[in-house]
Amino acid sequence: MMKALCQLEGMSKEQIKHLIERRLPEAGLVETALKGVRIFRVTEPVPCVPAVYEPTVVAIVSGTKEAVLDGRHHVYDSEKYLLCPMTLPVEAGSPQASPENPLLGVMIALEPRVMRELAIEIETAAGGNGRSQGKAASALALAAWDTGFTQALLRLLELLDNPVDTAVLGAGRLRELCYAVLKGEAGAAARRAFGVGNEIARTIDYLATHLNEQVTIDDMADHVGMSRAVFHRRFKEATTMSPIQFVKSMRLNNAAMKIAEGKTVSEAAWDVGYQSSSQFSREFKRMYGQSPRQWSHAAQASVRPQ
Repeated sequence: MMKALCQLEGMSKEQIKHLIERRLPEAGLVETALKGVRIFRVTEPVPCVPAVYEPTVVAIVSGTKEAVLDGRHHVYDSEKYLLCPMTLPVEAGSPQASPENPLLGVMIALEPRVMRELAIEIETAAGGNGRSQGKAASALALAAWDTGFTQALLRLLELLDNPVDTAVLGAGRLRELCYAVLKGEAGAAARRAFGVGNEIARTIDYLATHLNEQVTIDDMADHVGMSRAVFHRRFKEATTMSPIQFVKSMRLNNAAMKIAEGKTVSEAAWDVGYQSSSQFSREFKRMYGQSPRQWSHAAQASVRPQ
């Protein structure tokens, strides 16, 4: 039985790879007709650079990809997919990509409402009380390509061959994929982020929309009804960073992305809440090892998946 399942998964992955190659014969990042689903091909090495991941699943069918959170490297390929269950400041890239060994994959944005509904339904059906044993939501997680995930991803991408199928069945197939993630190896992390008791994920959503404001730890703790001490401990358990460190990383990563897209250093600093250009430049150089202007000159103009 196990051998047959492994063979089925291998065949399904090859079909997924063929679907991506057919739609993306050259290097690039393409939005598909399915909302929130992007496919990509990278044929040159891309060093890890600042990025902000929204709740996302990234599945690789060829090559190797890397995401770094607070100094911890998460390297994954066609054996493991990446789950990012909440908005996170990371560094991401594909340092080993080449024309001979391109990076091929798909990124699926996770709709919080759908994930939340499914997480609660699963907890209810399993007879749980809606809590995740007091644990905070996990940050980046890697999960094996099990049969449920592989088949759900294949069924989703197969819709792209027919616009009518995409329009009619797309939402249902995306929901099926979300269910497979929640039931898979990273399911516990996903359920903690999207189920009842997801205070840290909700705090991060709040922060992401208030980056240009001066938000204190007390503000964050009050937002989810926790004491300062409990909030600080649970936040660090979930993200590996203190709340203040997390806010700084989010601001600087967002600023780095804005600069790479063509904004001036002062515009980027102002957009993410810095009122002092000198403070912004000091903290930027401390985090990335080069000044914002040096970063601006070094940033590549080409579009590349993070």
